[in-house]
Amino acid sequence: MMKQIVIINGPNLNLLGKREPHIYGADTFESYLPELQGAFPDVQFTYFQSNWEGALIDKLHETGFTAHGIILNPGAYTHTSAALADAIAAITAPVIEVHISNTFAREAFRHHSYTAGKAKGVITGLGLHGYRLAAEFLLRCYG
Repeated sequence: MMKQIVIINGPNLNLLGKREPHIYGADTFESYLPELQGAFPDVQFTYFQSNWEGALIDKLHETGFTAHGIILNPGAYTHTSAALADAIAAITAPVIEVHISNTFAREAFRHHSYTAGKAKGVITGLGLHGYRLAAEFLLRCYG
């Protein structure tokens, strides 16, 4: 049976490749996804992005009881959303929080995460490679 990993990206991550490339890089997530899929041919990756907090919560609810694991980049909701943290706590799928930039090297308000305490782990500052590391961890530790 093929394992399913759901990738959920939050606000403004639809602008990867355009938005502050000196922080987030020049690649879009859509251009990176085939590389990730190629690295794990036995995994079905499902990708979802929304700028709306409720849509992210709905996707966690929808997939959080059937997926092998979830890779979540909540974007700026990391620092503001108790509701996302509650959604992570409510589901059974393990969640790995990923941030492309090193949030601790940025503005002080980005140093706090409401969601990290509910996730199994956090990967921050390793660019898009963080998604690959999150997938590897999910498969190794929850496989």
